[in-house]
Amino acid sequence: MKLRRTATYVTSLLAAVTLALTGASAAAAADAQAAGGYVALGDSYSSGVGAGSYDSGSGDCRRTPKAYPALWAAANSPASFDFVACSGAVTSDVLNKQMGPLNSSTSLVSLTIGGNDAGFADVMTTCVLQSEANCIARVNTAKAFVESTLPGRLDSVYSQVRAKAPSANVVVLGYPRFYKLNGTCVAGLTEGERTAINGAADLLNSVISKRAADHGYAYGDIAAAFTGHEICSGDSWLHSVKWTGINDSYHPTAAGQSGGYLPVLNSKA
Repeated sequence: MKLRRTATYVTSLLAAVTLALTGASAAAAADAQAAGGYVALGDSYSSGVGAGSYDSGSGDCRRTPKAYPALWAAANSPASFDFVACSGAVTSDVLNKQMGPLNSSTSLVSLTIGGNDAGFADVMTTCVLQSEANCIARVNTAKAFVESTLPGRLDSVYSQVRAKAPSANVVVLGYPRFYKLNGTCVAGLTEGERTAINGAADLLNSVISKRAADHGYAYGDIAAAFTGHEICSGDSWLHSVKWTGINDSYHPTAAGQSGGYLPVLNSKA
């Protein structure tokens, strides 16, 4: 009986020590992350289009303090924060206009890119304004681009990020799946169009995830985070067509930034 009590005590002690060390390691990692600089690159999903309260100084880039990079920086107080993500950005914009803040002291980089290269805006315009056949054909054209051309463009961006910030933890975030199929929507696109658009988002995310992994970067699965909060879900974190603010259409709301993107970055940073 005494031996059993001793064994139980030792087991409990070891568990407590392990928990303490794990917590200490996590805290040390967080402190190390905050000690360096944070650079937020990318397109409108990183600048925060759709979340409102845009910084007038950011012009057409439409950056907002409600975007996940600004929320993360406010909560973690990195040594420096460079928020250069810009609405409409494609891979060449990241390469030519956003790399400046990266340096050897950068400890965290976040990034969403690729959707505009694949013609995201034109796909959605075609699907909203034209026939189902035209919509699906445009989606298929985008998917062919994602498979054939986008991987090389992503490689160029990811390689340059590492060259400029050799010690940084780089977190590449994906995009939401737009629609809950057979959901609450009673008008708008057909289920066939919604299915095609979701399939294109899945393909885009799979290509981004693979290229990020091949460069040793963490990938944040945004589609999973938005599950249950798609358009037609009844609790959407995405704008549908917004005629009073057309640029916000098909972008995350403020809740999508804080409840979807931010927790994913937190889990990878």
